[in-house]
Amino acid sequence: MLIVIFVTLFVTATLHQPPSVIALDVHLLRQLAAKHNVTTMLVFGDSSVDPGNNNFLNTDMKGNFPPYGGNFINHKSTGRLCDGLLAPDFIAEAMGHPPIPAFLDPTLTQADLPRGASFASAGSGYDDLTANISNVWSFSTQANYFLHYKIHLNKLVGPLESSKMIKNAIFLLSMGTNDFLQNYLVDFTRQKQFTVEQYIDFLSSRMLYDAKMLRRLGARRLVVVGVPPMGCMPLIKYLRGQKTCVDQLNQIAFSFNSKIIKNLELLQSKIGLKTIYVDAYSTIQEAIKNPRKFGESTDQL
Repeated sequence: MLIVIFVTLFVTATLHQPPSVIALDVHLLRQLAAKHNVTTMLVFGDSSVDPGNNNFLNTDMKGNFPPYGGNFINHKSTGRLCDGLLAPDFIAEAMGHPPIPAFLDPTLTQADLPRGASFASAGSGYDDLTANISNVWSFSTQANYFLHYKIHLNKLVGPLESSKMIKNAIFLLSMGTNDFLQNYLVDFTRQKQFTVEQYIDFLSSRMLYDAKMLRRLGARRLVVVGVPPMGCMPLIKYLRGQKTCVDQLNQIAFSFNSKIIKNLELLQSKIGLKTIYVDAYSTIQEAIKNPRKFGESTDQL
């Protein structure tokens, strides 16, 4: 399954263990997480990691109705734009924790804070304009709500323990696709300002700025998920009238991911931020080429 690979990559960012070891033994993973003081997960991004914050925003970008959540607990539509759990939920589960809650979830209590939270907002991106188009949270807004999280956590466990928990947390950043598919390729604002190559550079600079902001807010372990092969998305192929992937969009995704990797190397060498890149692009490409390797039939893709 794809999620096994994502779980492996996420946790190796902190534990420095061979992926083959972790993928085989969840119990070992939990022991390693405890050994390396992994306290919690704090999530920022778009629909790939939003467990329901958009339910409470004035936006059409919601997933709180069927068929979303068909395979979730009690078949409940939670706001996750998928049929069940998101990748951060599976990762939390692998480490022995409940699914990552949305920070705006009204059922979230003070006692729940130590297990982490997601500040992600479906429809968001590295470009603030992307969030504005869908009337959702930009990254800067997500970061502001993280500050509220820190205030509540300080009151709950005290400043010293709170600082320690934040320091040992895994910060996850997953966005970028909407910047291209809902912004640059649809809205004319950025097209008038940037060529594709220039926009890739612009987004790369924004990603670097966002990562540095998280570092200032306490992050020491950062996982960044690259954008997938956008040209292989079923909707894109349908809109383009193609049965095969749209190479132009895949090349854009590949180029942007290359910038992300260079940024993470820079962050690690210059400011000591422990980083890892999750290669969603290659993983999904491999699943498309060899679906049976991941437990899927060609009819399901």
